[in-house]
Parts: sequence; C-alpha cells; structure tokens
Amino acid sequence: MTVPNFITTIRIILTPIFVIYLINDQIITGLILLIISGVSDGVDGLVARLFNQKSKLGAYLDPVADKIILISAFVTLTIKGFLPAWITVMVISRDIMILIGVLILFLNGMKINIRPAITSKITTCFQFITLITVLSKDWFPKLQVYFPCLFYLTALFTIISFLQYMYHWFKLTWESKDPAEE
Repeated sequence: MTVPNFITTIRIILTPIFVIYLINDQIITGLILLIISGVSDGVDGLVARLFNQKSKLGAYLDPVADKIILISAFVTLTIKGFLPAWITVMVISRDIMILIGVLILFLNGMKINIRPAITSKITTCFQFITLITVLSKDWFPKLQVYFPCLFYLTALFTIISFLQYMYHWFKLTWESKDPAEE
C-alpha cells in the first residue's frame, strides 16, 4: 500500500469517530478530526505527486474518502442544527447524481477517466471550509455573520461543479454516438 493510500484509509477510518464526537457534543474534538481530515486530503495528493506514488486505487479511494467524511459531516451537522437542510440536500444530491452519471456511462461501456476537475477541488475545499467554520462558531462568534455568504458560495461551486460534470458526460456520450444511430 502506498503512503497516500494509507493516509486516505486513515481518513475513512476517522469518519465514524468524527461523527460520534459530534453526536456527543464534543465539538472541539470533532473539529480537530475534521481539520486533520481536510489537511490529510491535501497531503495525500501532494505525497502522491511528489514521490510518484499515484495509483489507480488512490484515484478511486481519495474521492470516496472525501464523500464519506463530507456527507457524514453535512448530515450530522444539519441534524444537530448547525447547518440549513438545503445546503446538505445540495451537497448530497450532487454526489448522488455524479455517481448515477458515472454508473450510466459505465453501463454503456464508455471509458471513464477519473480525474476531478478544478471546480470539483474548489467545491470540496469550500465544503470543508464551511464545515470547519460552522464548527468553530463558538470560538469565533463574529464569523456567524458570514455564514449565509459562505453557504451560498459553497452551493454555487457545488452547482458549477455538477454542471461541469454534466457537460463532460454529454460531450462523452455525443462523441461516442454511432453515426448509424443518427
């Protein structure tokens, strides 16, 4: 197992522990685990590039680890009243629609190249920032004034990222269309 894949696996293992801390109102510990998860997301990619440890497993595992922690965090924090439900619905809906799109392409025998777009990376970053900021509200209460702006920015990038995936899928299906079918 490569070092980046090990880091990613640790991130996956930390997710239920993170959620348990949030459920038990141990917000500071949950915040620390979320920060560790967010930082390790960047570290595993950096290590993979710098030390030529990119792998096919890592290409699948890294985004799965992101989705596991982010969806768990958004759902838990919405249930706990930290986040409005609409943003959680947007985040989860985007991820479900992306999975459905990939599944449809796969079932149609299309080659799928797993490489996240820059907007997807920005979206993930905004989602982590939103979660960390919301969990920090007791220590930085003045930040709460900016929550609506942060929520809308996160939602905007979530939508832009999804639309970019849709554009890519439509382009793939159009390019692979058999001229005899027209």
